[in-house]
Amino acid sequence: MKRREFLATSVLAPLATTLAASTADAATAEGRQARPAPGRKILIAGGGFNTAFIRYMAELTGKPRPKLLYLPTASADSPNGVITWYRNCAPLNVEPSHQNSFIASTQQARSWEEVFLSVDGIVCSGGNTLNQQAIWKAQGIDVILRQAWDRGIVLGGASAGSLCWFEEGTTDSRPKELSTVQCLGFLKGSHSPHYDAEPGRRPLYQKLIGSGQMKPGYACDNDAGIYFEDNTVKRVVSARVGAKVYYVSVDGGKVVEKVMEPERIA
Repeated sequence: MKRREFLATSVLAPLATTLAASTADAATAEGRQARPAPGRKILIAGGGFNTAFIRYMAELTGKPRPKLLYLPTASADSPNGVITWYRNCAPLNVEPSHQNSFIASTQQARSWEEVFLSVDGIVCSGGNTLNQQAIWKAQGIDVILRQAWDRGIVLGGASAGSLCWFEEGTTDSRPKELSTVQCLGFLKGSHSPHYDAEPGRRPLYQKLIGSGQMKPGYACDNDAGIYFEDNTVKRVVSARVGAKVYYVSVDGGKVVEKVMEPERIA
């Protein structure tokens, strides 16, 4: 579903007018060329894939006005999340859209392939990673996201939208306590989002890696993230002073947490 279709049928139509005008003004004022990056590209954040991260993703596409799609499966297609997406895109020279996963064939005019392979970047929402993975696999979305990655479409997101690209990681998708989840495996190793924001994340992640129950991997504070080309870390970034990224592994039988100092983006 394109942005105009969503907003035209929403009770928030007045907001749509404001956002559309803001985006158009930004497109005229900004007028800058993005910097292309080769290879398969993923941009993640531990939490908070805000305007700064969307701007950076836009640059990574190499397109002057890229088409960026929001996929809110993990949030059960939350309308609030969709509205936040358009607000965050409004200052940027991008063409935003979103695609719900809870759909009816009578209202879905295009196939998943036609939707996901026609854009320049895909941002996945936060939410329940376990449910997200189950829905993607049932719908075949996981296969098409792999095709998108192989074609150079930039993938990304925060929280569930960052965890989903790795082999495994820590999740709050089940009742009562943090647990583990198996994901798409585009990025090798493990991941822990919200490393500084949720007290249980750090000790569990270190415990799992230290015991060998989880592969070594990357932990990201909220507002901090990593840009990968294929499986290589090309840049570590943050949108907030003090937000960090860590590589957590085992050395000499002990868990080692290596700080990866980020560059600021805005």
